Amino acid sequence: MENDPALYIGLMSGTSLDGVDAALVALAPDAPPRLLATHADPMPETLRGQLLALCHADSVSFAELAAAEHAFCHLQARAVTALLGHYGIAADAVTAVGSHGQTVEHAPDGHGGGPPYTLQLDNPSLLAELTGCRVVADFRRRDLAAGGQAAPLAPAFHRALFHDSGEERMVLNLGGFANITWLPQDGGAPLGFDTGPANVLLDAWCQRHGHGRFDEDGAWAASGSVDPILLERLLAEPFFHQPPPRSTGRELFHPGWLESHLSGGESPADVQATLAELTAASVAQGIGQLLGSRPLTLIIGGGGAHNADLCRRLAAHLPRAILRSADDWGWPADWIEAGAFAWLAYRRLNRLPGNLPSVTGAAGERVLGGIYAP
Repeated sequence: MENDPALYIGLMSGTSLDGVDAALVALAPDAPPRLLATHADPMPETLRGQLLALCHADSVSFAELAAAEHAFCHLQARAVTALLGHYGIAADAVTAVGSHGQTVEHAPDGHGGGPPYTLQLDNPSLLAELTGCRVVADFRRRDLAAGGQAAPLAPAFHRALFHDSGEERMVLNLGGFANITWLPQDGGAPLGFDTGPANVLLDAWCQRHGHGRFDEDGAWAASGSVDPILLERLLAEPFFHQPPPRSTGRELFHPGWLESHLSGGESPADVQATLAELTAASVAQGIGQLLGSRPLTLIIGGGGAHNADLCRRLAAHLPRAILRSADDWGWPADWIEAGAFAWLAYRRLNRLPGNLPSVTGAAGERVLGGIYAP
């Protein structure tokens, strides 16, 4: 039947570089997306090291790029194969796989006077060969070609999942970086942008000081005290004061950026607490840019949704907001981004726009992505 749901898989590996998420999603016209199954493959340490080096390299060899892309593509393929195998689904039952790829550099305003660009490692031709599935990939560059930031792209999916005509809602994604999507209850155009770092600096500082890959539940940050002088220096970064549209990444907010603001005598736990406060304060500042202090429901997704300390700080900065997890809508907080790229693949195959010019600043709506047959 024409309106029966079709199966799509969305693949996402974010700036946290913790692994590849694969989400199986049922999609049909005039029906909300349904998350059917998920699978996550952790990032091998060797590949993670390769990708981190690429993210912070001034120059790289073609061989280094090819090796990292090849290994990353095989990791994606394993995630797809494992997801299908676990649930007994044949590859030809999947309409398409939406692959985001792995961002290694994002410079929508160019670099050193050069043209704008955004670079995601991906090999959709090889992914189609390895999985036997049609692949849709390269979602960001069409929006960039139309004058947009190419990010964030998830807000159109946020609207499909969470818009409600009876309530003022905002979606907050706390991944490596934080981004917000305002969903006006009157059905007007959503607005959104990156607010700054979320987990990327918290994780890096945690790893540097031997506290694991991430600060579980924010316990280490909660043990420290915010350094107000350091926080003021961090918040002076011009990015936090730019009007939208805006997007960012590891090109700006990386361990070297943090180091440049340290005096050298800070307690590591206090720095962790200050970084958590930076995330909360910059999110609240971004929300204030859009809505002032009006009441709203804030729907939180991404890995940071599990960080109790960070959520407490957000609540303190946003006293008129009701904080809720995306789980409350039947869509687990960890799986919004992967679900978004399944949805974007569906939009591409149905020749529907996937971007929101009100968010990215593009000249208009565009159909995003290229199609790679198995």
